[in-house]
Amino acid sequence: MNELQPLGRVLIVVGLVLAALGVLLSLGGKIPGLGRLPGDIVVERGGFRLYIPIATSILLSLIVTGVLWLLRR
Repeated sequence: MNELQPLGRVLIVVGLVLAALGVLLSLGGKIPGLGRLPGDIVVERGGFRLYIPIATSILLSLIVTGVLWLLRR
């Protein structure tokens, strides 16, 4: 059973990440300002809408990187 212990830890971490992602997706529209930052590109023409969240992606990447950095210490 000892050789399965690392796999169990990986599955727990993956489960926690998926749960956190689910919470973020369900609350995504309720966090003020998220998705409407300067640097996010929105193109609307007729019945077409293109949304590229560049600034939001960078901000979320920095937050996740900071949290992971703190957890590794």
